[in-house]
Amino acid sequence: MVPHPHQYVHGQSDTESERLHYQATKLADLLHWDTRYLPGSRVLEAACGVGGQTVILAKNSPGAQFVSVDISSESLRLAERRIREEQIENVIFQQGDVYRLPFPPESFDHLFICFLLEHLPNPPRALTEMKNLLKKGGTITVIEGDHGSALFYPQSLHALRVIECLVELQRQMGGNALIGRELWHLLNDAGFSGVTVSPRQVYADSSRPDSIEGVRNIFISMVEGVREQALAADLIDADTWHRGIRDLYRTTEGDGSFAYTFFKATAVKSK
Repeated sequence: MVPHPHQYVHGQSDTESERLHYQATKLADLLHWDTRYLPGSRVLEAACGVGGQTVILAKNSPGAQFVSVDISSESLRLAERRIREEQIENVIFQQGDVYRLPFPPESFDHLFICFLLEHLPNPPRALTEMKNLLKKGGTITVIEGDHGSALFYPQSLHALRVIECLVELQRQMGGNALIGRELWHLLNDAGFSGVTVSPRQVYADSSRPDSIEGVRNIFISMVEGVREQALAADLIDADTWHRGIRDLYRTTEGDGSFAYTFFKATAVKSK
């Protein structure tokens, strides 16, 4: 998932690429256990980024044909390399802008979108444009996070401040880091039918070391990655930032706990 490089608040570094791959792998069971497509189906994966979700989708539905698009040629290069390494053969990559994809109307049976809408300045327009590419009766699946859903103990105003910096930076770039809670109305407003939203919560405490590792390497790492941007924008001072990151790590230690909710929405194009 990478929209225009200048709209992606987390940047295009090798570190971010690896974080995205780790995130996709770590969250596969939570987010994708119920995503399967029938053999012969043609599926559009919008904004595939470095291919983290692509590998999971293609392996889960080996008989389906995936067309995975992204606006970034560098992300596509990394995605194609990852697919080749996994010896996956049911994916075609193509460069394209989600607002103006080069496909005929009603050319796909399914549409899959993961961690894209949060970065777009106009999600309703993107959904409307992509809806035109779906056949009648085709399905859409959308997965987004919501940074406002982060709950943790011990509570810390400094930790909340650093998370709010990420939310504000994304807002300034035209995105919405709180979009997960909006999926139901976004899909309904776009004219889809049978919209269903399923919250998927990550929870971690010291009795779940695997989940603790995920919180550190996915969420906290993501927040840490915008430090320079947050300081440059005068959203926070260096001391408060240091305290906030320290307190976020504290939630993954000893008696700490951390929870975060992703939202997965599915719907049908009925007309």
